[in-house]
Amino acid sequence: MKYAINGIGIPEAHGPYSQGTTAGRLVFASGQIAYDPDDDTRLIDGDAREQTERIIDIIETILQTVDCTLADVAQTTVYLANLEDMEAMNDVYARRFVQPAPARAVVAVSALPMGALVEMDCVACR
Repeated sequence: MKYAINGIGIPEAHGPYSQGTTAGRLVFASGQIAYDPDDDTRLIDGDAREQTERIIDIIETILQTVDCTLADVAQTTVYLANLEDMEAMNDVYARRFVQPAPARAVVAVSALPMGALVEMDCVACR
């Protein structure tokens, strides 16, 4: 059975989707961008490094809602508006995700919502 995740401190979904869902032992966090924690109608100020940090904070909060941590993440997809931001994103990613690191795909896209530089989703296993 599938359940929606709607946690406190997580930006509201800006469309017809859930912040995350669970299906059995799997937890799916929707694609997240670096919403400002005080105003989810805008992004935080900052570069790809700072945006990646904020996104992982949001994902961590989604996971905590269902008693998971970043260590439970099995797969991520990272969307970059500019592949030149790969090193900055990787620096944060390597520090925040423990070994063994999740499987990952990185995709270059022409644009992200609200002009974001980075978007990330993930699948975790409880």
